[in-house]
Amino acid sequence: MHPLKRAVDYKGSTEFTRSELVGILSFSLRIMGVREAKEFVNEAIEKGLLLERDGKLVVNEPALEEEKSEGDLFEEMVGHIAKSLGWEREDVLDGINSMRQRYGDLDRKVLAYLFGMDKGVDMSRFRERLEL
Repeated sequence: MHPLKRAVDYKGSTEFTRSELVGILSFSLRIMGVREAKEFVNEAIEKGLLLERDGKLVVNEPALEEEKSEGDLFEEMVGHIAKSLGWEREDVLDGINSMRQRYGDLDRKVLAYLFGMDKGVDMSRFRERLEL
């Protein structure tokens, strides 16, 4: 599930302050670290998933549904790697970020695929779904 959708389900509203959203993503849901959550919020604003209105962030639900199809593959890959290795989701994301430092600014789905392969996880089920 997309992190914004999880935050909306947790709060029961599509309206957040910036600090509230970062807190929900990092402390309440524990799906990312504080720095990663701040970066995620900034990226979501740039992509149009979050709209700024009167000092609040509002989830753009139509854009979120569109983004959901791309995000699902990455989230599915992260979940698969975490389950296969017996790791926490955040540890897998840290590993993927370290791959970014090693290989440069590749697409995050490709980095997740490479990370899984590097750790010996069978990633064959994702090979056809990657857009290379």
